[in-house]
Amino acid sequence: MFDNRMKRIAIGLGLVTAALAAAGAAEAGTLENLERERALLVELILDPELDAEQRAGRLDKAQHRLVDLERMTLRDRSLRGKNSPVVRKAFERYDLTFLVHASVENERSVTDQWLDEVGISTDSLMAARKGKR
Repeated sequence: MFDNRMKRIAIGLGLVTAALAAAGAAEAGTLENLERERALLVELILDPELDAEQRAGRLDKAQHRLVDLERMTLRDRSLRGKNSPVVRKAFERYDLTFLVHASVENERSVTDQWLDEVGISTDSLMAARKGKR
């Protein structure tokens, strides 16, 4: 169940990123850049090839890039008054869109914040078994 859910989440993030990239192929805006970087951060969180030290180092760098993009997006005047589905969804899901800011506000790690936002608890994570389905 856990592996299946993670695959669906990763595929969903990939599709959202691809849709955003296709929508603004000529010139990516701040929100599109933020979504792309956030998807890369989630890939780091889920990458089974990394050990804890490698993951921590890469997450630290990714968080620095992401916090800058989050600030740029929050200050982007071109998004004000826009009522597109992408902009509406981004601001409705603030804690997921602005992941680094939300993790600081909630005093938790970015990984814990993301897992909580997508509905994965520590109990479900610990109960997960690796295997083929």
